[in-house]
Amino acid sequence: MSAVFIWVLLISAIVAANLPWIGERFFFFFKPPGGEDKRAWMRLLEWLVLYMLVGLVAVGLEQKATGERYVQDWEFYVVTLCLFVVFAIPGFVYRYQLRPLLQRHRAR
Repeated sequence: MSAVFIWVLLISAIVAANLPWIGERFFFFFKPPGGEDKRAWMRLLEWLVLYMLVGLVAVGLEQKATGERYVQDWEFYVVTLCLFVVFAIPGFVYRYQLRPLLQRHRAR
């Protein structure tokens, strides 16, 4: 059963890390002021909040799988943050490199 929890956590982390780069609504509900695209700081804030939400899901899955929560030092959180950065690379590349290229190609 714990293997299922690990896969659920990894898939949810990969999806959550890429969500801010795909949509134009702030936290999926609010349009940015002035009808513009989301700014970079909005995307980073959204990404950081999603990191924390995935962390809460991980704590819940750990509690469910083992019956207790293990205390972690700061190194654990730095490593998970770096892993979340790596998971976000496909969405970031799509947003800032592939999408503008595709839009220029369609404009021709």
